[in-house]
Amino acid sequence: MISSFFNWWVIVITLVNIFACYWLIKWTMKSRPDESAVGEATGHKWDGLEELNNPLPKWWLWMFYFTIVFSLVYLVLYPGLGNFKGTLGWTSHNQYDGEIADSDAKYGPIFAAFSAKSIPDLAKDPAAIKAGESLFSSYCSQCHGSDAKGTTGYPNLSDNDWLYGGEPAQIKQSILMGRNGVMPALGLSAENVENVAAYVQSLSGRNVDAASAEAGKAQFQIMCVACHGADAKGNYLLGAPNLTDTTWLHGSTAGAIKKTIAEGRISKMPAHQEFLGEDKAHVLAGYIYSLSN
Repeated sequence: MISSFFNWWVIVITLVNIFACYWLIKWTMKSRPDESAVGEATGHKWDGLEELNNPLPKWWLWMFYFTIVFSLVYLVLYPGLGNFKGTLGWTSHNQYDGEIADSDAKYGPIFAAFSAKSIPDLAKDPAAIKAGESLFSSYCSQCHGSDAKGTTGYPNLSDNDWLYGGEPAQIKQSILMGRNGVMPALGLSAENVENVAAYVQSLSGRNVDAASAEAGKAQFQIMCVACHGADAKGNYLLGAPNLTDTTWLHGSTAGAIKKTIAEGRISKMPAHQEFLGEDKAHVLAGYIYSLSN
């Protein structure tokens, strides 16, 4: 709801503009004393073309009138004049709820039948895979890509590297409840950030300065093992990534790693339980599970 002032502001501006269009048409169609007769030349020429005084075709003129009448009828039936809700009582929320209800009535039994199967079984069912792929395209591809391979900050779902675990129940939990990943800024000096970054790079077999990596290992044991583990292979319970492989969520360059250490990272996977529901999430989990199995 808008205030009383702006309610009338919208009503007046809208109606004045509509009736001004009608007035403009009528005004331009009026005959004037010094005007050329219909069909005669007006005296205006451009590039050898001479303008004749011909009125608009009647069908064109009535089309203008029709759009004016249509707009008035529309504003009576539907919201558009300030706080006036329209005689039909239409709202975008009601339309959305109605479409969701129709969709649930039509497709609900299909997803309910799929939900009776285990996620590994769904991953082998072509019909379930097709349904899950459709859900993925609608709700997941915006972040993870149409091929589910992700991008910087969004995990690849087609490999076997998982932040929160790749077991069926873990995947479904991620879909339903979402995930909140936090890598805190470590508050290290620039030198120590450099050293820890060198050590982290060395874990995946990259060539780094040995002395710097050794110094970074000591800092890693103090600051990082609580989440990433003493072996740096990560922790599914915390969403802490494995630092010993070649999969990098926020980039593998020295600069990206140092930025992560110095400034931290925040990642969020939104919960889908409210608008997907248990059955659709189950089918979606089956599709995602199939991508890496």
